[in-house]
Amino acid sequence: MFRFKKALSFLIVMLIFVVLSACSGDGEGEGEVIDEAMNDSTSNIDSNEQLTSDAPEKPEALTIWVHDDDVQMDAYEEITTGFTEEYGIDVEMVPYSMADQLEGLSLDAPQGLGPDLFYSPHDHMGNIHLQGLAAELDLTEEQQDRLDQYNEEAVTSFSYEGIQYGIPAVVETYVLFRNTDIIEEAPETMEELLEKAKEATHDEQYGFMITAADFYFTYPFLTGPGGYIFDQDDDGIFNTDDIGLDSEGAIEGAEEIQSWYEEGLIPAGVDMDILNGLFVEGNVGMAVTGPWAIADYREAIGDSLAISPLPAWDGQPLNSFSGNKGWLVSYYSDYDYWATELALYMTNAENGETYFDIANELPAHNDSIIEDEFMAPVLEQIQVAEPMPNVPEMALVWEPMADALNFIAQGDDPREVLEEAVDQIEESISVMNQ
Repeated sequence: MFRFKKALSFLIVMLIFVVLSACSGDGEGEGEVIDEAMNDSTSNIDSNEQLTSDAPEKPEALTIWVHDDDVQMDAYEEITTGFTEEYGIDVEMVPYSMADQLEGLSLDAPQGLGPDLFYSPHDHMGNIHLQGLAAELDLTEEQQDRLDQYNEEAVTSFSYEGIQYGIPAVVETYVLFRNTDIIEEAPETMEELLEKAKEATHDEQYGFMITAADFYFTYPFLTGPGGYIFDQDDDGIFNTDDIGLDSEGAIEGAEEIQSWYEEGLIPAGVDMDILNGLFVEGNVGMAVTGPWAIADYREAIGDSLAISPLPAWDGQPLNSFSGNKGWLVSYYSDYDYWATELALYMTNAENGETYFDIANELPAHNDSIIEDEFMAPVLEQIQVAEPMPNVPEMALVWEPMADALNFIAQGDDPREVLEEAVDQIEESISVMNQ
């Protein structure tokens, strides 16, 4: 892979040849001279990063597209300054909306106007793969060892059909928020949650609140009893022909969700605006939402705010959806190795902590230490969270499942509703794959 290996080997051989030629005929001291020459050569190799056995020649600069958010730009400016100081490679940061980067890559990168690294959510991997926008990572053994220190699910989420394309930077999921004036202790099981919710639900107050018609948030309650979206093998590859949203487990979960409406625990038609409004007014004991709500909730209820992971279902933790964002090497980059090094550097344990301190997003590196009482439970939940499927077929799941959950809220039979939703998903996938 790296063209300097052969050149370096040749130089060392020539050096030995010259030393041997210069030695006296009786050979006295010959071995010491050769050893000294070899040691000097090795010392020079170690001190010159351009001549390491693992690295090609350095570029003068690398270009990265950073999501055009001020705090993210500030964070990566500080982080990339450290990279330049350590490796002598300038990093040119271009502010570029994450939502527009794939289109920009497809238009600009073939003309030589694209970045070496771009930034993307993991659930765009299917489209990135199909469009050929990212380079397959050809990791050295040492680079792979570093990548093994990241959240395993986050790493897998940036692979597609067994090919690793990206380095995860940040992870996100949702958890259980509490107003301790209403619910003092966190429930450890679903049974305990529902018991507390029933006790605290009266008048204008709700013990438990969730946007139950939103598949993103109801996912763990459908999969906890055994439902699934697409079957997935041990390598993380999805089989989109095997849909488990009308399996017995998913139906059991849907029946449980429907019972929340029937028992008056949650009203129909609750969206996130309604949930947030009720919580900040002090009228909700427990709510399922994400860390983006922390600032507003703290301002509203102060020290009464507490956060915990989702409770267990039949003794097993509920696997929430996670959304991951990370760095990918452009297919059109001429500096795959060094772009990969930059991605690993920006997301390592230390820089993950730096990024959190500035941008308040949780790092994907397992060794990053985040000392924050509200983020600690989120990190705990992330350990059991499951990334949203990164295949293009996932886009065909959201609308049928939203419709199904709305019908369930209205009292329709969960089995019939989910079977109809799966039929619609299968038909759409068939059309897409024609």
